[in-house]
Amino acid sequence: MPEFIKVAKTSEVPPGKSKVVDLGGLRIALFNVDGRYFAIDDVCTHAGGSLSEGGLHGATVECPLHGARFDLATGRVLDPPAETDVAAYRVHIEGKDIMLEVGQASASE
Repeated sequence: MPEFIKVAKTSEVPPGKSKVVDLGGLRIALFNVDGRYFAIDDVCTHAGGSLSEGGLHGATVECPLHGARFDLATGRVLDPPAETDVAAYRVHIEGKDIMLEVGQASASE
């Protein structure tokens, strides 16, 4: 059975917004897309830009540095210049708590 840990409250990530959480030294970006929550690594694989500061376009995020786009559900690169996917994490909402699955990043291969 997967283990989930609380990382934030739903009120901390309003629709269309993001928040960075630190999970054991790993920066993870949480996103709220019309009430659906996503979690991916916060650091762009191209030049290290903060994806939580990028523009949301539906269920994708655009890196603020050079415009690489990533799928929020899978972490897959959709547009260059990034060539490597970021890890995506399973999110579970329990009441008003945002929970992430521990030890289960699903980086696309």
